[in-house]
Amino acid sequence: MKVLKPRKITDTHVIVEVTHLSSFGLVWNIKRFWNKEKPVSGQVLLFLEPINFRTQRQNLNVLLLTSNIPVEEVRVKYRDANFIQAPSKCKLIKDHRYTVLCPVAYKVQPPEEDFDLDFGTNYPPTFQIRLPADTEEVTITIQGQTNTDVWKCTIDLPERTRSQSTPQILPPDKHLFAVRKQFVDQVSDSTVNQLLDSLLQQGIINKEEMDSARIKPRADRARDVIDVVRNKGEEASSSLIDGLRELDPYLSETLHLS
Repeated sequence: MKVLKPRKITDTHVIVEVTHLSSFGLVWNIKRFWNKEKPVSGQVLLFLEPINFRTQRQNLNVLLLTSNIPVEEVRVKYRDANFIQAPSKCKLIKDHRYTVLCPVAYKVQPPEEDFDLDFGTNYPPTFQIRLPADTEEVTITIQGQTNTDVWKCTIDLPERTRSQSTPQILPPDKHLFAVRKQFVDQVSDSTVNQLLDSLLQQGIINKEEMDSARIKPRADRARDVIDVVRNKGEEASSSLIDGLRELDPYLSETLHLS
């Protein structure tokens, strides 16, 4: 240690000359940077959704999570999907960007995503891989932002029959009734409001029906939308399904309305 000699002293300031940084400060800054880049123990979970026989495709959801999250807790959120058993252990770094490579996929979305430790309780997929319906085996690679493989696995997809993978084909109004509870539980506030606007514009509901629904809480508003439209018949129900496909493709596909 050295005592700094003042170069100039005024009534309010002391001016000194610093010729180099403190070794302690350098070590402290490096330590802070190193801790930020330190990997955490992670896991990769795979959930295969039912086949869409109209498009002949199926979605494989890929979740990047920390290893302390119970698998059973996540499986509850994907009860309609098949959980794919595979080695899941990997090392992940907070705020690093990751990509998924899958040679047989039609599309992987999003193209890249940050690894975040704030998952909440919904556990949305980090990536979604769109696959041909007849895919039997798939190799998935997860790469970090330096193009280094952090996880790679080849898995066999379970054989799925039409009766196992998709509900019976129903008229639009009966189909809406079959998914009524899921629609009420999962549709967002903004989507319900946009559906109301669209239905009013198309003349499927009138202004009194829209105003009556608007003042209700989200779940009650969703019940009003689906019940009023169902009671107006197949054509009105088909318009609601088309509107939901456009506004929320993910929910539409989850409810087998796509």
